[in-house]
Amino acid sequence: MKKLKWGMIGGGEGSQIGPAHRLGAQADGRFEFVAGALDHRADAGRAYATRLGIDPDRAYGDWREMLAGERNRADRVDLVTVATPNATHFEITKAFLEAGFNVLCEKPMTMTVEQGEDIVRVAKSAGKVCSVNYCYSAYPMVRQARAMVRAEELGKIRLVVTNFSHGHHGDATDADNPRVRWRYDPAMAGVSGQFADCGIHAMHMASFVCDDEVEKLSADFASTIPSRELEDDAMVNFRMTGGTVGRLWTSSVAIGRQHGFDIQVFGERGGLRWASEQPNQLVYTPVGGRTQIIEKGEAGLHEDAQRLSRVSIAHPEGFPLAVANIYCDLADVISGEVRDSLPSAADGVRSMGAVYAAVASAQQNGAWVDARPPMFRT
Repeated sequence: MKKLKWGMIGGGEGSQIGPAHRLGAQADGRFEFVAGALDHRADAGRAYATRLGIDPDRAYGDWREMLAGERNRADRVDLVTVATPNATHFEITKAFLEAGFNVLCEKPMTMTVEQGEDIVRVAKSAGKVCSVNYCYSAYPMVRQARAMVRAEELGKIRLVVTNFSHGHHGDATDADNPRVRWRYDPAMAGVSGQFADCGIHAMHMASFVCDDEVEKLSADFASTIPSRELEDDAMVNFRMTGGTVGRLWTSSVAIGRQHGFDIQVFGERGGLRWASEQPNQLVYTPVGGRTQIIEKGEAGLHEDAQRLSRVSIAHPEGFPLAVANIYCDLADVISGEVRDSLPSAADGVRSMGAVYAAVASAQQNGAWVDARPPMFRT
């Protein structure tokens, strides 16, 4: 199979997410890392790219230089990953889509709903793939959960409860640490702190597993450390278009919780639970039956879970391989296959719609607000 050519913007030396993308993109031999603008410091970015094996003429100083250098090459990149600070995602993603490149953007895809809708339209007009890295949806047992819901093994879904709560920003004496402070500063983070950072992962997961969309929500935000202008804890109730009731908690001050991302789905005929800290297992309880653990890699899983299980049963698969599964689906879609589990630009703008709806609701003491972006309201 011919390798697709891949380039990356951001994710440079010391980046938290950069290594996961580089491991994930190259894990299956579907992509070759050939171009990059990896750092806002031009010389540092070029030097790091060449150390990673990129030819010097494709080690760019910034994204504009990379766009100019790649757009007219006969061997230009097939996919560009945008892993830069949040406020730059829209401009870079739009520019590369308009130039005819496929794009994988880190979340949040944009800073506003209007920007998100613009990206959806540009991607459609260009006929290019624009995906958002909601990589938790690519764990094999999350795909198993979604397949079980789609196959109606749980019956009609009544309730979904999801959490993404950790305690790593719970130390008030560390609140002025620049690596922490920006997340609660509207000038850098936008209108929301913790919900826009982690809560949208949980809300996307609820929509993904339940195969449904959030229609309206009611939110309560709290800034438990007084110096923070944006929320560090949020509780969001929501309703989905199919009638499912949703509950979501997200926090960065839940000291003692590490990653803290899990989802529970309760239907007429059974319930499921998946947790990111035990990603190889899906806990399933049929109504009137015993609780059982479904293991990644075991026989009888749904096709999507089997396809994306990389190592044999009882051996753990981690976060970089979940990212790798996103790249597998991207490679398939770029090559003309259909993968309806790949997070799309539509998912990205729905997330931003939920952020702005949650902010509006919290400002109105939990009033119920339409969570759908205008382009998806009927």
